[in-house]
Amino acid sequence: MPSTHLRAAVVGTGGIARGIHLPALAGLADEIDIVAVVDIDAARAREVADEFGVPDVYTDVDAMLAASRPDLVVVATPPGAHKDATIAALDAGAWVWCEKPPALSLADYDEMAAHEGDAGPYASYVFQHRFGSAARRLRRHVEEDTLGAMRVAQCHTLWYRNDAYFEVPWRAKWATEGGGPTMGHGIHQMDLALSILGDWSEVTAMMGTLARRTETEDVSAAIVRMASGAMCVMTNSLLSPRESSLLRFDFDDATVELEHVYGYDNSHWRWTSADHVDPAAAADWQPDTDEASSHAAQLRVLVDAFRRGERPPASGADGRRSLELIAGMYKSAILGRPVRRDELTADDPFAQAMHGGDPDAATRAFRKGAVLV
Repeated sequence: MPSTHLRAAVVGTGGIARGIHLPALAGLADEIDIVAVVDIDAARAREVADEFGVPDVYTDVDAMLAASRPDLVVVATPPGAHKDATIAALDAGAWVWCEKPPALSLADYDEMAAHEGDAGPYASYVFQHRFGSAARRLRRHVEEDTLGAMRVAQCHTLWYRNDAYFEVPWRAKWATEGGGPTMGHGIHQMDLALSILGDWSEVTAMMGTLARRTETEDVSAAIVRMASGAMCVMTNSLLSPRESSLLRFDFDDATVELEHVYGYDNSHWRWTSADHVDPAAAADWQPDTDEASSHAAQLRVLVDAFRRGERPPASGADGRRSLELIAGMYKSAILGRPVRRDELTADDPFAQAMHGGDPDAATRAFRKGAVLV
C-alpha cells in the first residue's frame, strides 16, 4: 500500500467542511495533502481554499477527479448530493468519507455500495461518536462479554432548532434531506447505540410535526427490539430547549451512561457496577486513554484502513445499519404498526424512500393532531 501522503479533496465548502472536515484533514498534515476543493459557489470555494492553503478550486466534481486524482474524497454537501458525488469518486478510484446521513434511502445507499471494489475503493460515513475512547472500550467489553448480557438501552437526541433553522431550502424536505431529526440529527446517537447493541429485529415508532413548519417530522420516538433480545427506547427531537444527547446501556453487571450534546470525552461517561460485582474488577472497566469523539479520531482510523487496504468501520453493512433502522422507523410511524427488519427488502417502498412513496401522505400523517403556530 502507498507510503506517501494521501491526496485528499473536499466536495462542498459550507460550514461543516470549513469548521470541521478541513481542520481535521489539516491536523493530519503528516499523512494528508489537501489538493482541491469543489463547490458550485466558486467565490466561497476560493475563499476556503485560500484559508487552508489548498491549491486547486473546482465547481465540478468530475473535472476535479480527472485533474487532481485524489486518493480520498470528503463529501460535505447537503444530503441530496451525497449519492452522485460518492459514486463519481468511487468510479474514479478514490475512497470516500461522506457526511451523514449516508444517503436519502436504502436504495441509494445500496446503489452507492455497488460502485465499491472488492478490495476498495470503499465509501465510509461520518459517524464520529463511535471513535471516542470510551465507546471503543465499551465495544470491547461487549465483544469480550465482561459486563454480562445486554438487557435494556436508551438512546435520546434531544436538541433544539428554531424556525429560522428551517429556512435553509434543503432542510426537512423529503427530496433533499430525506427526513427530519430521525434522519439528520439522531442518526449519530443511534449509530453509536447500534455499534454497541448490534443488529435490530423489530421497531415500533411514532412521529409528529408538532411545532415546526416542515415537510417531515420534528419529533420521533421508537421502541426497538434487538436481535439479542435486548430492548432499546429511542427519541429524536428538535423541540428540546435544554439540549442533551443521552445513551444508557444496562447489562447484567453494569450500567454504562453517556450524556453530552455534540461530542464527548471520558468525563461524559458514568460506569456503575451491580451490587454483586467485585469492586476490583469494576475498577478496570473504564478506558485507560482519553480520546474525545471527533471527526479527527475517525479520520485517523480511516487513513489507517486505507494504508492497510482494509474496509474501514462505518462502511458497507456496518455503515448501513442505522439507515436501515431509520427506514423501519418511518415505515412503522407512517403505517401505524410494528416493522420487522426482514421486511425491508429491496422492493419495499420504504427502502426506496423514507416516506414510502407518498411524501404528501407522510407529511399529513405527521401533522395530524398537531397545533402549528
